[in-house]
Amino acid sequence: MGHRRRRDPDVRGPELSVTDPSGAVGSGRERQEIQAVPVRHPGRWVAVAVLAVLAAMLVHTVVTNERFGWDVVGQYLFSAPILNGLRNTLILTVLSMLIGIVGGVGLAVMRQSPNPIVSGAAATYIWLFRGTPLIAQLLFWNFLAALYPRLSLGIPFGPEFVSVDTNVLITQFAACLLGLGLNEAAYMAEIVRGGLLSVDRGQAEAAGALGMTRSQALRRIVLPQAMRVIVPPTGNETISMLKTTSLVVVIGYFELLTSAQRISNQNFQVIPLLIVAAFWYLVLTSLLTIGQGFVERRYGRGFVPDRPGSRLLTKAGTT
Repeated sequence: MGHRRRRDPDVRGPELSVTDPSGAVGSGRERQEIQAVPVRHPGRWVAVAVLAVLAAMLVHTVVTNERFGWDVVGQYLFSAPILNGLRNTLILTVLSMLIGIVGGVGLAVMRQSPNPIVSGAAATYIWLFRGTPLIAQLLFWNFLAALYPRLSLGIPFGPEFVSVDTNVLITQFAACLLGLGLNEAAYMAEIVRGGLLSVDRGQAEAAGALGMTRSQALRRIVLPQAMRVIVPPTGNETISMLKTTSLVVVIGYFELLTSAQRISNQNFQVIPLLIVAAFWYLVLTSLLTIGQGFVERRYGRGFVPDRPGSRLLTKAGTT
């Protein structure tokens, strides 16, 4: 006859934690209901109250202060000189960004070239145009005729085929485009290069294994994937370019802010005209921001960011 082993009542084995869908958590012997108490944040309500008071004070002073000259703002908001300046600002922004983007892509590709001469030339360009003030570059292109009265095309150290007066070729508008566009190309080159480096090198190697050339792999494989990284800073550069066009006043070109200043110099209504210019800058900036959001969603399709805790939630849902 065998002996039965007695169990010591003071020794207990591991208890299994049980969780049911209703939220009851406990051991196998008992279940305890969890009562979640929300954390109170009195500081948030105090901050909201303070911000509400400050916003009300701001609206009151803007509406009741006659020195803002809202009647003058309404008078010149859609006036012909302001709209002409707005048109010139848009033209400068679009064309300068096109020059900057095209030049930036070319410089970024050159920077990644295995040829040290090509890579060094691109690096020198970026160093020069990023290291000098934009106003100085605008003045340089505007007064290029002081260095070269005539620009010619022909055989180096040989006969000239075409010769043009520099003042005729480099107008104020051309000087604005050269100054803004070439300067922007230096910044866009680093943005595009950062986007290209964000794509895994194996993508280009796989494309080469499929028989694609380096340019085909860049155009069809690498660059489309890099756009997700390139688009946000490019949108910021476009918005910045919209406001940077106001610097062309140093060479006398007529744009939005210059138009507002010319009117204020005649009627001495400085603040109302500055409000008019700021209004149109805010409108254009808002439109560009909305467009940037659409472009980001277009190139961000299929990408799911790795949020903190997402893997834990996934594992918990499968267990």
